[in-house]
Amino acid sequence: MTKFAWKRVAALALATSMLGGLAVSAQAAEVTDATVAFLMPDQGSTRYEEHDYPGFKAEMEKLCAGCKVIYLNAGADATRQQQQFNSVISQGAKAIVLDPVDSAAAASLVQLAQSQGIKVVAYDRPIPDAKADFYVSFNNEGIGKAIADSLVEELKARNISPEAGGVLQINGSPTDAAAGLIKKGIHAGLDNSGYKILAEYDTPDWTPAKAQEWASGQVTRFGDKIVGVVAANDGTGGGAIAALKAAGVDPVPPVTGNDATIAALQLIIAGDQFNTISKPSEIVAAAAANVVMQLLKGETPKAEMELYNTPSQLFTPAVVTAKNLKAEIIDKNITPAATLCVDRYVDGCKALGITN
Repeated sequence: MTKFAWKRVAALALATSMLGGLAVSAQAAEVTDATVAFLMPDQGSTRYEEHDYPGFKAEMEKLCAGCKVIYLNAGADATRQQQQFNSVISQGAKAIVLDPVDSAAAASLVQLAQSQGIKVVAYDRPIPDAKADFYVSFNNEGIGKAIADSLVEELKARNISPEAGGVLQINGSPTDAAAGLIKKGIHAGLDNSGYKILAEYDTPDWTPAKAQEWASGQVTRFGDKIVGVVAANDGTGGGAIAALKAAGVDPVPPVTGNDATIAALQLIIAGDQFNTISKPSEIVAAAAANVVMQLLKGETPKAEMELYNTPSQLFTPAVVTAKNLKAEIIDKNITPAATLCVDRYVDGCKALGITN
């Protein structure tokens, strides 16, 4: 998988140029005061409050200073998200950016909105059973393969034989279509690697505590036969690390992640987590804002592909390990050293050449 990383400013400019410039005009109308909703799925990851919403809001303010943005988070509750969806419709939303809690259940929401002339942009997680007006995300299948490939390379570099044991695979929520794509990518990386999958788990609602509970049982079951863990995001990866540490496993085998959360980056600095995925969510958030404005103006955003019968734009992020954390995170202004290099992580930062 080709690995790209961007500085935030450059990335946002790229997203704007790619999605803002690739539109087919259809009697474009000026939009100055529309209401737009940004509906996110859960708070299991800090990214939605820290990156996605701020990125979307900032880009909308640049594109349409008079537009109103409504932000709501469903807290992993599909029923609550349906209520929030109905609420923003009643508040006059002309476009809704939806990251669904339940990808299947979201199909009826798309149909409801479109029946009233409201545009729907699927965000981060696809909606397979309904054709949204557009889909903007990172390449989730590519993410899954990248973290699995990275782990396999590390196991081989450590001269860990496939006969020594196998890996645990911790997937995301079974109701999340994006998690299904990540899972597919992980299998693409593992299935022909020579390393067997000891056990596999779909984590309800991406809840770290549930991932930790499951991993604890597998540590009891397999012990030192666990040579690595492929976790689909940083929360589930952190749960696995907590389970391994609680069981006294030392050293902790390499554990993957995804999202480059502050907690995960600090675990990498400490040597407890092997990798994560740096995907500054401001990139897709800004792209979604541009798509929204094009749709509201009556333009047709030009897609690079179709996914689930929906025109789509996918971005490819970068794998981060201790070897390139400074270059990919610090030097590219993703997360500052002052945020990461505190308390017990100071010495680890120094070892990686990171200074405040």
